[in-house]
Amino acid sequence: MATEEAEFDLVLKEENFEIREYLPKILAQVSVKGDFSDASSKGFKILADFIFGNNISNDDSERIDMTAPVVLEPKSKIIDMTSTLITEGRGREWLVSFVMPKHFTLKTLPKPNNKSIQIIGLPKEKYVVKVFSGLVRESNYKEQVILLNDFIKKRNLNVSGQIQIARYNPPWTLPFFRRNELMVKID
Repeated sequence: MATEEAEFDLVLKEENFEIREYLPKILAQVSVKGDFSDASSKGFKILADFIFGNNISNDDSERIDMTAPVVLEPKSKIIDMTSTLITEGRGREWLVSFVMPKHFTLKTLPKPNNKSIQIIGLPKEKYVVKVFSGLVRESNYKEQVILLNDFIKKRNLNVSGQIQIARYNPPWTLPFFRRNELMVKID
């Protein structure tokens, strides 16, 4: 059975770049500190605990289906899109997010028992996206950011917000089969 993904309308596709208009969605989100790897792991564990049943619903607790992608973005002040996010910033704060399955509303979604988890409803938003495979490492991250920046400049797009790193596959997926994306909101 396929994993549900956040719904969007494809506005433009050019090689490994896309402009997408995401439909309204609900996120479960947690703020964690550490470098990219530590924050990703900590945030994933906290959110996985919530969707695997550490929550309150009408029926005591409820398991929530996993969706894709898992999104990681820096929480702190706006960072230059070419900065080294992955290896720098041991004390940096990150937002780790899971998109909730689309059949839930803010009223029907189980409430997390962990008070550090925020449930956020987002409106329709437009993003420019760079799709790539492999492991997300400093070397390929920098290369992908440069390519994304070039695409943004070429298209004269106005960026608003931080670059988000979206990962779609479980850890046991072979690197060349992994799907990753760099995403940034545009006006």
